[in-house]
Amino acid sequence: MGLILLRYGEIALKGQNRTYFFRKLRRNVRQCLKANGVAGDVWQEGQRIYLATDQVEAAVEAVQRVFGIVSLSPVQAVPVERSAEGSCRSLEAIAQEAVRVARRAGLNPAQSFRVNARRADKSFPHISPEIERQVGAAIASATGARVNLSAAADVEIGVEVQSGRALVFGEIVTGPGGLPLGSQGQVVALLSSGIDSPVAAWLMMKRGCGVIPLHFSVSQAQADQVEAIVETLKRYAYGWHLKPIILSHSEILGPTLARLRAIRKERWTCLFCKRILLAKAAKIAEEMEASALVTGDSLGQVASQTLSNLEVISYGLRKPILRPLIGLDKTEIIALARRIGTYEASIKAAHTCPFLPDRPLTQSSVAKLRALMKQMTELEEPHPAPEDAKGKRGASNV
Repeated sequence: MGLILLRYGEIALKGQNRTYFFRKLRRNVRQCLKANGVAGDVWQEGQRIYLATDQVEAAVEAVQRVFGIVSLSPVQAVPVERSAEGSCRSLEAIAQEAVRVARRAGLNPAQSFRVNARRADKSFPHISPEIERQVGAAIASATGARVNLSAAADVEIGVEVQSGRALVFGEIVTGPGGLPLGSQGQVVALLSSGIDSPVAAWLMMKRGCGVIPLHFSVSQAQADQVEAIVETLKRYAYGWHLKPIILSHSEILGPTLARLRAIRKERWTCLFCKRILLAKAAKIAEEMEASALVTGDSLGQVASQTLSNLEVISYGLRKPILRPLIGLDKTEIIALARRIGTYEASIKAAHTCPFLPDRPLTQSSVAKLRALMKQMTELEEPHPAPEDAKGKRGASNV
């Protein structure tokens, strides 16, 4: 049975709420194993979380996508004794295991390594620097590799001495970090078929939010592309059921677009479009008890994302709008999309908005918005029928 050490990050700072986050994290790891067909046991000892399984490689590949996990390492457990004589034998056993771990990691004379020891059990007679020196000497002698104490070493061998045992590992697999999914409530995320909004949804999942994807589609092909993006996001959604809501873009925008054209204000189309979609999203959020809306806006990236336009788009909405990409540029967003895996699905096909005006408005204001909304309201109101000579509204002269 293989053993994997799971490491978390900011959960350690949660004080009296740590128990809640630990429970969420363990549950999500178990769900991850089940979803990937991996048998294993997950438990916690003190501040450490462990996973025991016969399918170590499969477990590592899956669990590294669980939010809340900062890193994980397959470990080898070595029994240790506290007495002076027993501790010397234990240290020799740790060094022998470290040599085996280094060889499995492929350490050779052309490479460098370092040993990083942590003595969690302070009753163990040998302090961390002494453990590092003796284990490092054994590895150098057995492999011919050179010692490099910097972070640039090719291989790092870790040793953690606990009560009654030492854990030895030669691999640290990075996880997504963040908070356990489902620990921070729900949000409705507006999801397009582009690059940005899937990354925004993923970042909110990383912060522990259960995401409800909402897509306004212009075609079946676009809807299919969004479904593919959601399938990729599901690879991280352990602890939450990720199910998209797909609505017709044209049906929701159509009436407003007709009024804008009637008063020759087509340049406002993008702003009113986003306001209408966000208003619909806010209504869905209320129905599904979600606390906020999420968009993939990045400041200044396109016409509707200038600061003044973002103010206009947000004006009067009853739900807070979260914009996790607001300070990132396109290069940074693309890098995240590649890391997550949504980039390939997002670029598979480009869908041009059929409602995009020739010259989208780049600098608007709330005052102008209010004036325009008043004009559009007046356009909707029925005009009174003309009065006849006798003062009767709508009467016939015949």
